[in-house]
Amino acid sequence: MSEPRQTTDSETNPLLKAWVTPFATPPFDEVKPEHFLPAFEQAFADHSAEIAAITNDPAAADFANTVTALERSGKLLNKVASVFYDLVSAHSNPAILEIDKEVSLRMARHWNPIMMNAVLFGRIAHLHENRANLGLTPEQLRLLERTYTRFHRSGAGLSEEAKTRMAEINERLAQLGTSFSHHLLGDEQEWFMELGEADRQGLPESFVASAEAAADERGMAGKAIVTLSRSSVEQFLKSSARRDLREKVYKAFTARGDNGNSNDNNATIVEVLKLREESANLLGYPTFAAYRLEDSMAKTPEAVRGLLERVWKPARARALADRDDMQALITEEGGNFKLASWDWRFYAEKLRLRRANFDDAAIKPYLALDHMIAAAFDCATRLFGITFAERKDVPVWHPDVRVWEVKGKDGKHKALFYGDYFARTSKRSGAWMTSLRDQQKLDGEVAPLILNICNFSKGAGGEPSLLSPDDARTLFHEFGHALHGMLSNVTYPSLSGTSVFTDFVELPSQLYEHWQERPEVLQQFARHYQTGEPLPDDLLQRFLAARKFNQGFATVEFVSSALVDLEFHTQPASAAQDVRAFEKKELEKIGMPEEISLRHRPTQFGHIFTGDHYAAGYYSYMWSEVMDADAFGAFEEAGNIFDPEVAKRLHDDIYSSGGSVDPEVAYEAFRGRPPEPDALLRRRGLLDDAKVA
Repeated sequence: MSEPRQTTDSETNPLLKAWVTPFATPPFDEVKPEHFLPAFEQAFADHSAEIAAITNDPAAADFANTVTALERSGKLLNKVASVFYDLVSAHSNPAILEIDKEVSLRMARHWNPIMMNAVLFGRIAHLHENRANLGLTPEQLRLLERTYTRFHRSGAGLSEEAKTRMAEINERLAQLGTSFSHHLLGDEQEWFMELGEADRQGLPESFVASAEAAADERGMAGKAIVTLSRSSVEQFLKSSARRDLREKVYKAFTARGDNGNSNDNNATIVEVLKLREESANLLGYPTFAAYRLEDSMAKTPEAVRGLLERVWKPARARALADRDDMQALITEEGGNFKLASWDWRFYAEKLRLRRANFDDAAIKPYLALDHMIAAAFDCATRLFGITFAERKDVPVWHPDVRVWEVKGKDGKHKALFYGDYFARTSKRSGAWMTSLRDQQKLDGEVAPLILNICNFSKGAGGEPSLLSPDDARTLFHEFGHALHGMLSNVTYPSLSGTSVFTDFVELPSQLYEHWQERPEVLQQFARHYQTGEPLPDDLLQRFLAARKFNQGFATVEFVSSALVDLEFHTQPASAAQDVRAFEKKELEKIGMPEEISLRHRPTQFGHIFTGDHYAAGYYSYMWSEVMDADAFGAFEEAGNIFDPEVAKRLHDDIYSSGGSVDPEVAYEAFRGRPPEPDALLRRRGLLDDAKVA
């Protein structure tokens, strides 16, 4: 009698088996936390073997056996990691977060010897030196340049001693980034404020319904709570008539990661900055910002500071004028107190009601989530010819997640789009786009799997989720990123979709926001969630007139965060030993109005401290806004926001080209000229203040 056959991981682990699901999507319904470490082990081993084969290839280096071979390597690792990191950020649990600590360290240990492999870099450098004679296509040439740059900037050309130290730094930074993110999630999960009947003064019904849904999600059925998700906090600060509760919520929100508890991020920041500075010095740069910005559109810290200061002065002037008007309003109402940070949004709404006869609560019933999703899809159909059909047969990581199949003009399958829209305790705060699979054509057409993750408040008792204008803009913003991933049409995975400079990646997303607030779109899709009535023309006009209101505040909140990010990474790390003192000093230096705080205080600034993607790069949103404000002008000049010729250029030069073209070349191909800087100030209604400042 034969021995029973032992099953291998590849037969039982869903991450290692072939995915027999619609469109070969991840089988989320089968994946359990215990599957990840064995899958990563296999993926690391496979990838290391692939890299060894490229490095030790006896044949002379050529594009196919080196650069193309690198592009083909690591498929299993990409597959496992994309599923894992989706769950870490969108639907975690204690087991997943524990595994994340180990995986982040293992990931650094896996990549360090690859990116600092002298022999492999030698092959790439040889090709780079002879690139003019290799007969490469423009996309291949771009890929070779980006591959060379990536290895060079990772320290592949350093001495052995410096490489060893760089590897240690990378490992520690990976651990610190994970800790920062877990601490932030911990503070957000632990805090909530229950709303009794007396605590609901001024709160619209839609907010109370969302607060009840949030309580329900935490197992507190029948109660209502404010959580630390931005959607919940900002709406509460705008609406609540209880000044004492506004102060309580505001202080909890701005203290995330800064409470002196086990989730405190101050020491993490100090160590991150020290290690980043050391890594930049090892690579020959005076500061981390100099290192980071060399590989961007901006190129230098001075160029970034120039843009931010150009915008700061008029924004601050506008914010101070608004502050004085709000203080007068408080006095007029008989209030005997000075406007504070937790009052700003509340009195800004009152001021907006007076100046423009508009408040967010009036329009929210017309901005139901489903209607805004339909609007985002319709704009994409009219611009790019793609269509969307919901699929119920694709496995998802949470019951709230929805999936749509995207087809091109030719009716052929183009992508899958996943939408995960509601806040929950298992999800980190914010909104983002990511992918489970990127588009490429290296070995046949590979269709992308693109995700939008948001944190909107859920409607209670079967009521729809109603969005604020800011929420609706966020939905369009993230969908703009999604289009960048779905419309990608490149051969090589490293150049796919959003694989572009950070200060260019926000162009497709911020540009797409413009369509959300256009009358042509709102008249069709902004319908009352109860009656189906279209948005009344009078309310539409008041909404459009109010758009530029409070832009001083919004711009100050953003630019101050970008300037603090820049200072963290241009000044010596020793200057930020006391993070709070550094923050205070920098805000005093720029004349920050005391009634406004940073959009992201350092201890909760996940953009720059959970990883280095936006470190010394938070300015990117504004750099891209110069382009997006100017780019939308091409449609306005054509007299049609869906003009077919302009839309085709937008598709070909911006959305589908990924990282295959230098961004300046791509932008000028679309617009016919460089961007006009004043377009940003004009869009924000700050041009007159700029002339005065």
